[in-house]
Amino acid sequence: MLAQFVGGIFWLALLGLAWGLARRARLWRTGRASAVDLRGLLQIPKRYLVDLHEIVAREPFVARAHVGVAGGALLALALVALNYGLGLHARSLDALLLLAGLLMLAGAGAMAWRRQGAAARLSRGPWQRLPWTLLLFALALALTAAVGFTGVALAPWLAACISLAFAAGAAELALGLGLGGPMKHALAGLLHLGLHPRPERFRVDKRAATALQPLRLDAGDLGVGRPADFAWNRLLSFDACVQCGKCEAACPAFAAGQPLNPKKLIQDLVAGMGSASDARYAGSPHPGAGTGRHHGAPDAPIVPGLIASDTLWSCTTCRACVQECPMLIEHVDAIVDMRRHLTLVGGVLPNQGMQALEQLRDTDTVGGFPLAARHHWAADLNVPVLSMGMQADWLLLVGEGGFDMRYQRTLRALVKTLQSAGLDIALLGAAETDCGDLARRLGDEAGFQRLAAQLIKTLGARSFQRIVTPDPHLLHALKNEYPALGGHFDVWHHSQLLADLLARGQLQPLRAASSQCVTYHDPCYLGRYAREVDAPRALLQALGVQLVEMPRNREKGRCCGGGGGAPFTDVPGARRIPDIRIADAKGTGAGVLAVACPNCTAMLEGVVGPRPEVLDIAELLAHALEIA
Repeated sequence: MLAQFVGGIFWLALLGLAWGLARRARLWRTGRASAVDLRGLLQIPKRYLVDLHEIVAREPFVARAHVGVAGGALLALALVALNYGLGLHARSLDALLLLAGLLMLAGAGAMAWRRQGAAARLSRGPWQRLPWTLLLFALALALTAAVGFTGVALAPWLAACISLAFAAGAAELALGLGLGGPMKHALAGLLHLGLHPRPERFRVDKRAATALQPLRLDAGDLGVGRPADFAWNRLLSFDACVQCGKCEAACPAFAAGQPLNPKKLIQDLVAGMGSASDARYAGSPHPGAGTGRHHGAPDAPIVPGLIASDTLWSCTTCRACVQECPMLIEHVDAIVDMRRHLTLVGGVLPNQGMQALEQLRDTDTVGGFPLAARHHWAADLNVPVLSMGMQADWLLLVGEGGFDMRYQRTLRALVKTLQSAGLDIALLGAAETDCGDLARRLGDEAGFQRLAAQLIKTLGARSFQRIVTPDPHLLHALKNEYPALGGHFDVWHHSQLLADLLARGQLQPLRAASSQCVTYHDPCYLGRYAREVDAPRALLQALGVQLVEMPRNREKGRCCGGGGGAPFTDVPGARRIPDIRIADAKGTGAGVLAVACPNCTAMLEGVVGPRPEVLDIAELLAHALEIA
């Protein structure tokens, strides 16, 4: 009798799963069309076992529990389909099913134990129930297999109890997709891996996987103002969220008490896609905001009914959320797309955001400076300005840091160091216009494309071998985002070039760079966007300094608060992001905080009170060479 019950429940669950998938697919299809490579579906096993588990494995206990519960469930369901769905009733399959049920039981038990006194970042509600439902299902699977293997006759009441437990677990799995329960992440997550909006994330060289895609402005593409404006596979990706809160724990804006929680933002978009409110959300809200007051629909405006504009403007685009997400969801892409609509259609930005965009339009600089002033700091350094008809090996692009009096010290140290190595370098002079990074992050895609086309034309008219820049934002724009607009250049960050010169012996330090311990702050656009974390450390180690690491370093480095236009939109919070990062640095006991980005220099030096001395790696090297 038990076997017949299980077989019947299996087919009912399969019908429920098909209904749920069709229901959810209707929601995904409200999104815009998107060109996807269906061959990605064949890559799901690799992307699941390698790319996804590479992130999950950062928490070994969770990784092992996930292998148990997910692996056991997949194997068990396949065996149930064969042995009970198709009526084979083979003892050998029951033996395998018993092992699969026990594996799932162990994994679900580990998940349930982890939930006891769990971190605040984990959502409660249905997610708190899920491990216990899976435990019940795994127990029913194991008991069913044991009965089938031994041939023991069960009392009707016991068979009914096991069947009910099996039915409860099957309902969680099958109906969770269509009803928007926690288990919707399982099928949506697998489809998301196969139809990912950024398939480049699964290539060996993942650096280009951080580039924003251009809008087709001529076709009227002005960003995302409604959930239905997202591509359909992006809506699918939001359903893959497991509400683990790793993005929440990594987000600098959330830590600072600004009104942004990346996990809540993704769940807001899920609610909007399904014409629902956020009342059922059982996790941490956006700081300073409650739940139950926001409602959306596929064709309803996202701002302000579903998401407050300050939530979008709080983001520093640091990609810490994306770096930590085990389901490979692209939070930053979604935020920038929504910002694009606010800027291009509404034209309203908080605080100094609009002023910065206006100055970019009027002067091709963020601060409204004359272009010729960008290189006044180099007047006495005998660096040629590369004009048409001239040639140089290295073209130094300085970015907006050239207008900042503090950062000019770094630029002078860098130039003197490159000159001492005998490199043939040149500047661009008044011809260097802004790269457009700030415009793009603030949603002014039209401004970005204009600035990018202008700089591409300027660079294309000059003869040089490579570009070097100390600005990771400029590096990312030129190296990763300009190719989509026809600009292809060999671009190096100054840390890469300086480390290479030291390794080849073209630079010979004469003294210690610092007598104090040094800790290094990874710029987001260098460590996460460009995936360069080794060159700055190789440079510091070559200088013989005592390097101590902050708890959050390399790809996990905490943002300084200077990216994504955040200093211009300046959404208030309980704390300032740079204050939090300085606290990290002070905790190491280091006397020097080494940086490698003009934004990081400005943000971290702006922290008042006792703190380590903030010095760029170029300044430390110049001091060691006795040319500073």
